[in-house]
Amino acid sequence: MLPLDGLKILDISQIMAGPYCTMVLGDMGAEVIKIEKANGGDDSRQMGPYVNDESTCFSQINRNKQSISLNLKDDRAREIFHRLAREADVIVENYRPGVTKSLGIDYDTVSVINPGIIYCSISGYGQSGPYSHRGGFDLVAQGMTGLMSMTGEKGRRPLKTGIAVYDIGAGITAVYSILAAYVHKMKSGEGQHIDIAITECGLPWFTWEAAAYFAEGRVPEPTGWRHRVSAPYQAVKTRDGYIMLGCANQRTWERFCENVIERPALIDDTRFLTNSDRGANVEELETLLEDILAGHDMAHWLERCDSAGVPAGPINDFAQAMQDEHYLARGMVQEMEHPVIGPMKTIGFPSKFSRTPSQIRRPAPLFAQHTDEILAGLGMGRDEVEALRREGCIR
Repeated sequence: MLPLDGLKILDISQIMAGPYCTMVLGDMGAEVIKIEKANGGDDSRQMGPYVNDESTCFSQINRNKQSISLNLKDDRAREIFHRLAREADVIVENYRPGVTKSLGIDYDTVSVINPGIIYCSISGYGQSGPYSHRGGFDLVAQGMTGLMSMTGEKGRRPLKTGIAVYDIGAGITAVYSILAAYVHKMKSGEGQHIDIAITECGLPWFTWEAAAYFAEGRVPEPTGWRHRVSAPYQAVKTRDGYIMLGCANQRTWERFCENVIERPALIDDTRFLTNSDRGANVEELETLLEDILAGHDMAHWLERCDSAGVPAGPINDFAQAMQDEHYLARGMVQEMEHPVIGPMKTIGFPSKFSRTPSQIRRPAPLFAQHTDEILAGLGMGRDEVEALRREGCIR
């Protein structure tokens, strides 16, 4: 038994934000039918690397789904979509605003067929507003929201984050919004339209930055390897490399001075008395600490921090992270059997449910793999399905 057993989702999204959302819901037990365009399917199928000519990009973000291909410009394919929508609880789409209406698969159309439908639209700028007609992507969002102005080092070229943080953020926002709407539907029977903009989903994360701007008009600047509020809360250099040091409060700073570097006098140093003092004098603080830390290797200081209860950790590359004993013990690397790729590893589940743990029930589907099966479930016979295939209505 999984928490979302019985929840039926039609996924007409592609690339990352929508597919990430529906994968997470599928991991928790939802039945996800991925409806792919007839000409090649989800665009991420054309993104490498490939194993046995199958995209590993697509396969990483589309597990626990079935695939059907419909040419939604064809009236007969649209009728199939409407029949599927009649029985669905949720639809997730990420077309540019206006496209679903032109295809006749928009919320207004579907809600007549199924008044209880939860219809989630993910787009660059949302369904309303002066920019709604624009296409929007993760990197555009990183620039527009101010994130890139805060990332990197002052005076140097703006830097993006290492991952598509806004695409994934939009997917996460869609997950909790859909679940909230589903709770409302369970209470009232009412469906609704959810409008999510990739360029908005990350703004609520700027909590400290909003505090400084709305209170004092202070615009955040890049701080590189340091935190803009706490110190020392940053990367620091040891004899053989960098570690992350997290003295985010006074007691942790004092433990670090007393038990890690054994310099208790620093606690009473007027330059470093409070977090604000340490932030104002972070250049001097960093130089002083790195002179001390240069005496030993990373492993030495990480062990001392651990013993003293001071948060600290290595700066891993991705391979090191995926081989870390803690992540392995927590099931954050899973393995599944793909019908073409074969055995493949994938990222595990960050939520650990005590009674209903998430599961990989099926690998990512091959293109249009379940078309016949799904259409048979609608009562369509083999001859009818083959005729639709010959005429380009389905794949």
